[in-house]
Amino acid sequence: MASAAEQLVQNLNFGAFSKAEELKRRIWFTLGALLIYRLGTYIPLPGINPQALADVFQQNQSGILGMFNMFAGGAVGRMAIFALNIMPYISASIIIQLLTTVSPHLEQLKKEGDQGRKQINQYTRYGTVFLAALQGYGIAAGLEGAGNVVLDPGWFFRITTVITLVGGTVFLMWLGEQITARGVGNGISLIIFAGIVAEIPSALVGTLELGRQGALSTALIVALLVMSVIVIAFIVFMERAQRRLLVQYPKRQMGNRMFQGDSSHLPLKLNTAGVIPPIFASSLLLLPITVASFSQGQGPEWLGSITALLGRGQPLYLLLYVAMIVFFAFFYTAVVFNPTETADNLKKYGGFIPGIRPGERTAEYIDYVLTRITVVGAGYLAIVCILPEFLISYAAVPFYFGGTSLLIVVSVTMDTVAQVQSHLLAHQYEGLIKKSKLRGARRR
Repeated sequence: MASAAEQLVQNLNFGAFSKAEELKRRIWFTLGALLIYRLGTYIPLPGINPQALADVFQQNQSGILGMFNMFAGGAVGRMAIFALNIMPYISASIIIQLLTTVSPHLEQLKKEGDQGRKQINQYTRYGTVFLAALQGYGIAAGLEGAGNVVLDPGWFFRITTVITLVGGTVFLMWLGEQITARGVGNGISLIIFAGIVAEIPSALVGTLELGRQGALSTALIVALLVMSVIVIAFIVFMERAQRRLLVQYPKRQMGNRMFQGDSSHLPLKLNTAGVIPPIFASSLLLLPITVASFSQGQGPEWLGSITALLGRGQPLYLLLYVAMIVFFAFFYTAVVFNPTETADNLKKYGGFIPGIRPGERTAEYIDYVLTRITVVGAGYLAIVCILPEFLISYAAVPFYFGGTSLLIVVSVTMDTVAQVQSHLLAHQYEGLIKKSKLRGARRR
């Protein structure tokens, strides 16, 4: 039987949405912030030759630049002030999370609640500025060595480029935090989501135009669209999949009152690592291709051999891609979920898993179950991410049917819809409380 909260969610309608003024303000704020972000992706860096930049990017878009351009909503191809997007912040966040497992200081801050979390966020911001400065200087040096892209090469161009790109990343970091606090959804995720979604219409139009010209068959385009729908449905199913462990609480007495034992569930997501494994794997594998393309044949011979073996669609590339996705799925799951800490919290509040002794035995059991479902989750990520590689390499599909981009779009959409439902649910609860108070006042 559905709970009262579930019944209330099922009864949500547009009438409730029209009355939720706070939710509408949050949605309008979110849309306005994303519009500002999209405008910034069209403001170019000073001192750039647009035509020469377009020619260089056309030659290097199959490498890591193409992937970053997809996440940045085309800002890398236009070399806009938001070319770095929010990726330095994500990298800094991941590095800080990894350091939390080995640094006693960061681990202690993590246990201190809101105050410790604020300090960790401050370290993340410092790391974001540092990484953005390094990447900005690398982009400036790469543009100077890429031909006639820079109108006036020199230290002045490098310094202004670094300052502009770092400023753009810091602004997006602040904008994402404002969306999280005053809008709907996770601001950082929504910025990446907006960049990916913004490029989908032009990609669809280009694919349909190739079909009209006869470069792609109609059957292949239809099959691609149908497959996209099937993959999206598969991602939704797998992202919602959970393994629920039954947790029971014994009877307890507080004062003169005896509380009956209760039971709940400990949900373990099938894909605890999220989209981190595909992003890490893609970045590491595309890095040699990008370095080789910037060297323009002047690099060492071994670099060219590695680039040839790691070409998209090559057996070695596909094998390493799957292996890295599986490795990072297990690695990142171990970072973000601590079975020992979970078992200690259950023991602290008197909870236990039936048939399992509290404490160390419970931690071992949770780790055993989590390892088994992570095998399925890693396989799911590998299938979703390897499928587009076959389409791109063997079916000559120009539309970037990216598994990573689909994962991000579907996951962010599900999280945002869940938050909208939560706001509507809170609004209806407030309405019920007000009605009950009015009825009580009338009775008096």
